[in-house]
Amino acid sequence: MVYKALTIAGSDSGGGAGIQADLKTFHQLHVFGMSAITAVTAQNTLGVQGVYPLPIEAIEKQIDSIAVDLPPDAVKTGMLFNEEIIELVARKIKQYGWVRVVVDPVMIAKGGAPLLKQEAIEAFKRHMLPLAYVLTPNIPEAEVLTNMRIETLEDRKEAAKKLHHLGVRYVVMKGGHAEGSELVDLLYDGERFYEWKSERIETKHTHGTGCTFAAAITAQLSKGKTIYEAVDVAKRFIHAAVEQTLQIGSGHGPTNHWALYE
Repeated sequence: MVYKALTIAGSDSGGGAGIQADLKTFHQLHVFGMSAITAVTAQNTLGVQGVYPLPIEAIEKQIDSIAVDLPPDAVKTGMLFNEEIIELVARKIKQYGWVRVVVDPVMIAKGGAPLLKQEAIEAFKRHMLPLAYVLTPNIPEAEVLTNMRIETLEDRKEAAKKLHHLGVRYVVMKGGHAEGSELVDLLYDGERFYEWKSERIETKHTHGTGCTFAAAITAQLSKGKTIYEAVDVAKRFIHAAVEQTLQIGSGHGPTNHWALYE
């Protein structure tokens, strides 16, 4: 059985995030990866030098081409950039009846460049959250989506409940932006919370961690794993990818996608 996963996201010319990170992660987890590119970015470890969204027709044709011949077992969305792209992707997900959809709310690059237009946030909430089998926000993204300040673990739990009420099936709240030496990732399934704890790794080489983590969840879901099994593998995958750094580039370097299975 060959399991297939589709990433609908932006291209990172530096190879650390976006579809490049997703495809590397799919491959390492023995899943056949496919892509529909929403935007091309010029970027490296120093930052984003340019963002160039693709024409709507080009994005739609990519998705259609995959759907009719290589139907995915799970889908991940990343950088959607504007309202027009968001509406198209949501329409296509519904058209093809894709259920195992992992939505990574990519909003701001590591260096601060916006990857989702401010005016598109409400469209994202309206169209994408109800389609999210899994949503993987970090704390700043969760703050934007819930319009609340998140400072404590209890705040994060409250935010997860709000996101669930907006239509998300499973909320995976990443803890990398929280203070402290211990990193805690939360999973909320609508009834209870599950926690994954790990020691924080002090490194600047964390470019693409969110993409990689969400892609690992997607890969496991494509194999028919439960959300709990998927998050567990993803947690171990990203921890190894950050811990065994590649130390390349002059800025925020990429994670090591082959670390766990080297």
